[in-house]
Amino acid sequence: MTEATEAPATPKPTRIAPIVTLDSKSFWDAADREEFVGQKCGDCGQFTFPPRPMCPHCHSLARVEVKLSGYGTVHSYTIPRHPHPFGFKEAPVVAVILLDEGIRFVSNVVGVTPEDMKFDMPVEVMFEPTMNQHKLPVFRPRSTR
Repeated sequence: MTEATEAPATPKPTRIAPIVTLDSKSFWDAADREEFVGQKCGDCGQFTFPPRPMCPHCHSLARVEVKLSGYGTVHSYTIPRHPHPFGFKEAPVVAVILLDEGIRFVSNVVGVTPEDMKFDMPVEVMFEPTMNQHKLPVFRPRSTR
């Protein structure tokens, strides 16, 4: 009699799931589908982030959801070490990403060592799983083409 070998279990995500509000629900639903979306004012055309009910530039209530390129550059970054960030084996790189659309987006940069981090590093979006079966946009160094 032979024993069936079981594949090793996939490790459970340790990232905390996002806090979803009424204004941000469409953003997080898109992230769960691995789509990177933002908001644009239907009147003045300015991009805004985070999602909100009113344009901070012209105060219009006309909002349009748009697909974002997912490309940007590292504007600034830090590596929080104390206290140890919950849900991470190693201290994460927390960065402000200047998206090609002009929005500043706070996220993690993955796939790079802290020693190799640089200001103005080109990055692209990818998605990582969180607890409760959600996904979160993070960034990695942009592949050269």
